[in-house]
Amino acid sequence: MRLMKFSTTDEQLIEGCLKNDSRSQEALFERYRKRMYAVCYRYIPDNFEAEDVMLTGFVKVYQNLKQYTFQGSFEGWMRRIMVNESLMLLRTKKMMYVEANEINAHQYSSTPEQLGFNLQEQDLLEVIQELPEGYRTVFNLYAIEGYNHKEIGEMLGISEGTSKSQLSRARTLLQEKLMVLETNNEKHYE
Repeated sequence: MRLMKFSTTDEQLIEGCLKNDSRSQEALFERYRKRMYAVCYRYIPDNFEAEDVMLTGFVKVYQNLKQYTFQGSFEGWMRRIMVNESLMLLRTKKMMYVEANEINAHQYSSTPEQLGFNLQEQDLLEVIQELPEGYRTVFNLYAIEGYNHKEIGEMLGISEGTSKSQLSRARTLLQEKLMVLETNNEKHYE
């Protein structure tokens, strides 16, 4: 089976997919699979589960392509599907929220910029992946996907205040983890 050339536009691929053309479906998958996997992996830090979520997300993309109106970013439309699929898995696992007393959160006045962090993207992703599910989910939705607290609350079935609280706790915990990582890095270079 031969893949379509990557010079094919998204619109052409979508039209092919709507006609159940398997080459168009395969080309669309190949074009976006790495980016969509990365979206899922931010929420689901297990490789196999993230891949399963991505594949389920692609099935939903194909099933719902007729609803895409060619208005706005197609990739953004797909990302929303992947985020929703990731959240659905988290809800089914009932791992969304950590009680406040489960983590001893300390407030720091320093920001990562003030601490002089020299982190690679992969280091930061690993630190984010270590956050408890609920914190990581709200952090990803707010800081990476750009949703506001009202939207996050509606998506997750929580109050706006709970979303803000989860984000605050996530930031505090991230600061703690980043400070430890920076301290370890400084010791390594001494």
